[in-house]
Amino acid sequence: MPLAPLSALWGRVRTWPVESQLGARRNAMVASTALAARRAERTDVDDYFAALTAPPVAPALPATART
Repeated sequence: MPLAPLSALWGRVRTWPVESQLGARRNAMVASTALAARRAERTDVDDYFAALTAPPVAPALPATART
């Protein structure tokens, strides 16, 4: 059967674009997740430093003490 090796090769050639695209999508999702985590951490750090440098806030009076 001389067509058997070509058939196997043709099967690999047909599935390669799909497998490649799935791998690229998986890599993009991993990178997106890592970037989102870094962005959230950077925001937390920025908020922390902003709170350290912010002027103190006077406590609000209870509603019953206001006139």
